[in-house]
Amino acid sequence: MKQSPVPLAPIYSYTIDMSIFGLDIKQKLARARADLRMGAPVVVVGTSASLIYSAEVIDQARFDSFRDHFNDTRLIITARRAETLKVACYDGDFAQISITDDRDLLWVKSVADPSRDLSAGPLGPFQVLRDSAIGQESAALALLKSAELLPAAILSEINNPAEFASENGLSLLHSADIDTLVQTHPHFADMIAARLPTQNSDQGRLHVFRPPTADQEHYAMEIGRRDRAKPILVRLHSACFTGDVLGSLKCDCGPQLRSALSQMGSEGQGVLLYLNQEGRGIGLTNKMRAYALQDKGFDTVEANHRLGFEDDERDFRIGAALLREMGISQIRLMTNNPKKIEMMEKQGIKVVERVPLKVGEGAENRAYLATKAAKSGHLL
Repeated sequence: MKQSPVPLAPIYSYTIDMSIFGLDIKQKLARARADLRMGAPVVVVGTSASLIYSAEVIDQARFDSFRDHFNDTRLIITARRAETLKVACYDGDFAQISITDDRDLLWVKSVADPSRDLSAGPLGPFQVLRDSAIGQESAALALLKSAELLPAAILSEINNPAEFASENGLSLLHSADIDTLVQTHPHFADMIAARLPTQNSDQGRLHVFRPPTADQEHYAMEIGRRDRAKPILVRLHSACFTGDVLGSLKCDCGPQLRSALSQMGSEGQGVLLYLNQEGRGIGLTNKMRAYALQDKGFDTVEANHRLGFEDDERDFRIGAALLREMGISQIRLMTNNPKKIEMMEKQGIKVVERVPLKVGEGAENRAYLATKAAKSGHLL
């Protein structure tokens, strides 16, 4: 009798947990920031749903398509930028300006970008929308700031957001998630550390920290061997490409960096946190815009406001997170900025002493330093 063939055993078998292949909200946020920087839109869902573009980087083809498909296109700007343009903020921290049919992309970009203020001609009158907020405006501006883009969003309400995002391959976020992430304590992993002798100390060690989103990395230069029973000398230094690398005379960042490392070397111990928050957290591109405005007579705070930013957009919680990761809870903080002390204390880092760092004043930055003292409370 002919026997039935014995079925072959499978070479392998497994069960797929589809949840492990998706992105968590922090990763979705990182992807959305990248999309916006490339000029692509994102979908944000709140009380309703909106399609959002960066006014800074949207191109003509996308702008034309947006206008063709939606009738209620509007430009959202911060209260700071609105104040510059004499636009009423009926919604508190932002203003809504209708993009009417007679307004082109150049006009939109000129309203968003203050570097065009003195060359684009009159931008008004503006058709300001009142009592028509659709719920995603503040989240859109926060998302653009986190991407180091000008905080000016082209926005329109859409239906069926999940379907729209899926069909067009777009990132979809919830406004509540964006707000939560802004308020969430940052977390970083100490990825790698290696010996790095420098001119200040042959007992240097550089740590590289990376967030779970693989987004912006931050660094810690550890000098000498820490006595964990004593407060350690710490400097929170925000990245300044122009000052730290190019030797700019417009700020005091380069001299502060070198002086801090020199003092740590002399004392035989210390930690310098190098935080990638260029231009007080607005990024190098916007910092250069601010410099261009300063050349036209505005001080550093006024320039930031004209760009749509606050005086200082940095998140000093990052510094506290790095210190906790290194097991440091008590510090002698090298700073002229009382806000850094306040933030460290709020984050559970005990500041037992403020160590002044007054260096680098010159003819080119004297007005800048005076503004930091008068308007930002620096102890200079």
